[in-house]
Amino acid sequence: MVPLVTSKLNFLCAVGSPFLDALFFFAALGASSNPCSDTFCGYSPESEIEVKNVANFIRRNKSIIKAYITIHSYSQLLLFPYSYTYDLAADHSELLKVAQGASAALRSLYGTRYTSGPGATTIYPAAGGSDDWAYDLGVKYSYTFELRDTGRYGFLLPESQIKPTCEETMLAVKYIAAYVQKNLY
Repeated sequence: MVPLVTSKLNFLCAVGSPFLDALFFFAALGASSNPCSDTFCGYSPESEIEVKNVANFIRRNKSIIKAYITIHSYSQLLLFPYSYTYDLAADHSELLKVAQGASAALRSLYGTRYTSGPGATTIYPAAGGSDDWAYDLGVKYSYTFELRDTGRYGFLLPESQIKPTCEETMLAVKYIAAYVQKNLY
């Protein structure tokens, strides 16, 4: 699921999703046009200023950006392209290898298990994901973390789990960064 941000346009529910604000395949599979839905895709592609600013930054710097990581909650997943289709990414095998290594690094601290794989087959098909968009823009190592937990607390993770979640996730991020540094393209 996705965190929500205030939108000046969305006065009925006062929220919009910065992650489903359709960088890619606007209002397609897995997105809702209902502004009160958790999967509301926005009023138009990049309608939220946060999304527009990130997208513009990546477009301007795509030649030097070698990895893209987005962090969501919850489900304990490490996803990579694709979510908008069941087709496998051209770099599927390598993306899976890196995700599995990162998940193992994360698990090494507290034993927390993450499942790794393409978004569509690992969780559900969903269009508009920034990792798919970044990958197809040319950022090869594009990942989405869905942090703790698996549903017991959902978005209301207890304070006692926040620091451990950060610590273990940082190990995974460092693993990805180290791999990318050794495998520049």
